[in-house]
Amino acid sequence: MMIFGDQKKMNEAVERAREVRENAYSPYSNFRVGAAIVSEITGRIYSGCNVENASFGATICAERNAVLQAIAAEGTGAFSLLVVYTEVEEAVPPCALCLQVLSEFCSPDMPVLLCGRQGIRRQFRFRDLLPYPFSSVPSR
Repeated sequence: MMIFGDQKKMNEAVERAREVRENAYSPYSNFRVGAAIVSEITGRIYSGCNVENASFGATICAERNAVLQAIAAEGTGAFSLLVVYTEVEEAVPPCALCLQVLSEFCSPDMPVLLCGRQGIRRQFRFRDLLPYPFSSVPSR
């Protein structure tokens, strides 16, 4: 069952994540990742790939790269879909750091699709991956 209603936009986001994965810079891990995120405001798709660094701490994941691209282009962030594309056997979700960054801009119901050559491998709602995000804003 698909948890994102716009099939055409979803297919386009999957393709963008697949394409940008080819640009990943991953000489240390050889683990290339592409991500695409759909702006809830404009419907535009922004993509990013992982870019590693010898210091490891300066490495940026594909998901955060896509978020930063969107914010640089639109000046704000609200997203309706995230696609993560890898070519390993197991579906790979975003890391905890990426999930925390995404929590600033995503609703708990936002679909997250984990994809590869075989297509969509797993589907989640954002809240399933990060049920308790850190927030400095007191809850009501």
